[in-house]
Amino acid sequence: MADTSSQYEDGGAGIRTFPFPVDLSVLGVGMQVGPMEAGRGWHLGEQIERVHRIDFHVVLLFRGGPAGHTPVRHMIDFDEYEAGDGEILWIRPGQVHRFSAAADYRGTALIMQPGFLPRATVEATGLYRYDLPPLLRPDPAQLTALEDSLAQLEREYVDTGTLPLSLHTAVLRHTLTAFLLRLAHLAAGAADTAHEQADSTFTRFRQAVEKGFATNHSVSAYADALGYSRRTLVRAVRAATGETPKGFIDKRVVLEAKRLLAHTDMPIGRIGAVVGFPDAANFSKFFTQHTGTTPVAFRAELR
Repeated sequence: MADTSSQYEDGGAGIRTFPFPVDLSVLGVGMQVGPMEAGRGWHLGEQIERVHRIDFHVVLLFRGGPAGHTPVRHMIDFDEYEAGDGEILWIRPGQVHRFSAAADYRGTALIMQPGFLPRATVEATGLYRYDLPPLLRPDPAQLTALEDSLAQLEREYVDTGTLPLSLHTAVLRHTLTAFLLRLAHLAAGAADTAHEQADSTFTRFRQAVEKGFATNHSVSAYADALGYSRRTLVRAVRAATGETPKGFIDKRVVLEAKRLLAHTDMPIGRIGAVVGFPDAANFSKFFTQHTGTTPVAFRAELR
């Protein structure tokens, strides 16, 4: 995903972004894993129910709790997800989210910096598949395997005395990769053969949109830049997402506009310019058409 945390900084008006927390006990390691509370250290005393975003990955595996434990409701990019026992939430860098203040978060939290793993592993595990849903529901066999893998990762993480830091970090990378490969397989499990065949084309399109959505809303321009016919692009995007390329682009533009409206104090006209609408009236019309509410009303409702 494009780095938007610095892109929108404007005298403190940018989206509230929390950096990866420094763990002095394992200095230099770009990940942390442990009981659910350990994954909330990036708040630095802030109220956990405040909306914010992070510049690292968060994986929350919900486990334990009393009988009849109420599922946790967690907001990710303006959608509410209800996660129960044995289910997983995967929050990626740049996504805005909010903890439910009244919820009982129990289980294991894994957080990791984007640069902790090599590029080949990042691609193999789909760390930036923003098109996949954050909520994962493993079956019993998958859950057992994921828990075993995560438990091994936690054991390696806390074992700081048997290896020098360089080897400790290497072992963590390998163990983390094993867990993420299982997680990625679960996340992509619903993909059918057509999706897999279209994936290369769709992945290139998705990456291009992520880099260019703020200035380029043209399907034909993306097709030309990627070397595909418009028909090929339409077929690939439909197979992967069920929507048109234009719909995919517009959805990404709307998401960024919502983020900025909800979590910055930027004037609405400037937000429109940031997402590719120099004319404020055109931006307002576009936003209303896709959300059913005006930018002003959307901002007021959330605040």
